[in-house]
Amino acid sequence: MHIDSIKNGIVLDHIKAGKAMELYRVLELNKLECSVAVLMNVPSQKMGRKDMIKIAEDYEVDLGILGYIDPGITVNIIRDGELVEKHTVDLPEKITGYLKCNNPRCITTTEQELQQVFKLANRETATYRCIYGEAEHK
Repeated sequence: MHIDSIKNGIVLDHIKAGKAMELYRVLELNKLECSVAVLMNVPSQKMGRKDMIKIAEDYEVDLGILGYIDPGITVNIIRDGELVEKHTVDLPEKITGYLKCNNPRCITTTEQELQQVFKLANRETATYRCIYGEAEHK
């Protein structure tokens, strides 16, 4: 199998094996009109097996969501065929609009336009707490 390098765009690397399709869905990459390559179970000396996603255009990636789904992902920015920026992501301190509070009395269940906001409560267990309803999410 041969996947060409990209001239301009983003490469999401060091994704845990099996997580690429979840990221593809969450980032709504199906709505892009550019080439998107999803590579799964790629051999890796560091991880054993990993997934990768190559996006052949500039794309604003939500680093917080990436960090929540899979901390340790590397985001590589490519310009003119060269790596110009490299970021690793970690658990975000706050997640907005992705998690849902399961407390039925949370204000976000009645105020639909209010975005749900979760703060990192425990880094060790990757536990987040809704700032309104106090419900925990792992």
